[in-house]
Amino acid sequence: MLSVAHKPVLLKEVVTALAVQPGGRYIDCTLGGGGHARAIMEHSSPGGQLLGIDADPEAIRAATLNLSHFTYSTLLVNDNFVNLDDICHRYNFYPVHGILLDLGLSSLQLANDPRGFSFQYEADLDMRFNPNQETTAAGIVNTYSESELANIIRSYGEEDNSYRIARRIVQARPIHTTLQLAAVVEDAVGGRKGSRIHPATKTFQALRIAVNDELDHLEETLRKTTDLLGIGGRLVVISYHSLEDRIVKQFMQRESQDCLCPPRMPVCRCGHKASMRLINKKIITPSEEEIEQNPRSRSARMRVAERIDRNAKPYEYRRNRKPDFKHRGFSLN
Repeated sequence: MLSVAHKPVLLKEVVTALAVQPGGRYIDCTLGGGGHARAIMEHSSPGGQLLGIDADPEAIRAATLNLSHFTYSTLLVNDNFVNLDDICHRYNFYPVHGILLDLGLSSLQLANDPRGFSFQYEADLDMRFNPNQETTAAGIVNTYSESELANIIRSYGEEDNSYRIARRIVQARPIHTTLQLAAVVEDAVGGRKGSRIHPATKTFQALRIAVNDELDHLEETLRKTTDLLGIGGRLVVISYHSLEDRIVKQFMQRESQDCLCPPRMPVCRCGHKASMRLINKKIITPSEEEIEQNPRSRSARMRVAERIDRNAKPYEYRRNRKPDFKHRGFSLN
């Protein structure tokens, strides 16, 4: 699996959005094969440092090879990014110039992976990023009630035929492999009918999200980023479906406002202060050329925000947009 070619999505755009600079310190929360991390290190040299995190031990092994030229400037941690704050405090890796989250499955996981992330290959229904956790896709498929399955498929897969699929899954139990499940879903909803998307795509997405608790982990992680970024540091998030993108959009919009009280409130009672400003109000998407070279990038959506001083007045941080780490105690030591 380590030999699979890894194509990082929106590579140039990520480096630009992070405003990567020599001597900067960066966190890649979704290390994957290390493609983004390698580009960040190349542009932050000399003196750049990177903390790479991934719950998948296979990703850590692949990234270690890809980042072999930067061994003494990178720290790779096999952990879930939901523990971001603990990891950064453990290794004294904060504040930082930039944090990246690329929420898509890597080429490594979509290849002939025995954990069953893809229905293109025969594999066990596993879908765990962390092989040590208990919940698996097979456990959900074979033990959850019909209503629980339907709720997962509808909520996390945004599948209109969730109840029909759940009913068919229960009838077909036990289901142990990816191809078995894909066939059951296809039998429940019919063939593709001219669509390029396989009918099992949303169901597989829903199960993967449920197995790894991806949406809750994303919300929790986003909340932790503001305290880890230095003033002027950038948060860059690439999402691949509307559930992820909605969470990212709402977080960035909320943190870019000084008051979250309802419009009818005459006086602010929440006391909320903006901690970020939006860099791009419109989502950044791959070029047609990139989509042609890497069709998996088609659904990628990138959003960018910059950490600001909560205590500064709006005009103060809008006029001075350059990072100000030096005067706020930022150090690479």
